[in-house]
Amino acid sequence: MSLAMCRPVDPSSLSGPHTPERPEGERTVTPVRRRSRLIELTGITKTYGRGASAFQALRGVDLRVDEGEFVAIMGPSGSGKSTVMNILGCLDVPTSGTYEFRGVHVEMLSRNQRALLRRYYLGFVFQGYNLLSRTSALENVELPLVYRGEAAGTRHAAARAALASVGLGGWEGHTATELSGGQEQRVAIARAIVTRPSLLLADEPTGNLDTQCSREIMELLTALNRNQGISVVMVTHDPNMAAFARRVVHFVDGRIDQGEHRRETG
Repeated sequence: MSLAMCRPVDPSSLSGPHTPERPEGERTVTPVRRRSRLIELTGITKTYGRGASAFQALRGVDLRVDEGEFVAIMGPSGSGKSTVMNILGCLDVPTSGTYEFRGVHVEMLSRNQRALLRRYYLGFVFQGYNLLSRTSALENVELPLVYRGEAAGTRHAAARAALASVGLGGWEGHTATELSGGQEQRVAIARAIVTRPSLLLADEPTGNLDTQCSREIMELLTALNRNQGISVVMVTHDPNMAAFARRVVHFVDGRIDQGEHRRETG
């Protein structure tokens, strides 16, 4: 099976409708450019178990995230935050509803196709870092490229660049046990972006860090979103961390609360 079987369609390759010539003297109006859609969930449900023991974790979720957005997801424990992140990350599938990634219906993909989508388009940052403790920072960051079969020289260069972009140039040879918690999370972020993903999924990325380190990590995620155009969806319990996002979505009892906060950007 080739990657093309699940590669999203490039919108730029689609020809638009013919635009007729304007009459002479008519004022030309420049259209407002809108962000293109990256992902869209429609009517997503997720039920675990059957019969009397069935638990409905998601109850008809509609969510759209555009290219270049930074969205924070908040809500109490059991509200469905982690479930929707697992679906977005192709780690789980919905019971019903549709999940589109750049126009591709992810819920229709096979397990192997979803794995390819994760490998080439998604990056993951976890609360617990998930680094290999006895392996160098460089080797940890290279790991996704190993799975993609990249040559050693290509892996080394990309991993060094990713580490430099998160402020860890010169730390390539240090193992996880020689790094602080904030540095470990920076390595984890470098590992997530080394493949140049379209979407970065961050699950409580500051949950194990102190206040200062948490702010530094959030400033880093914000810079990656702003400067590299990486879309970010982040789950957090901390409203101070959610304030870094451009949009905050609240989950309650498996549904999205209609109240939504947007931050004005300059």
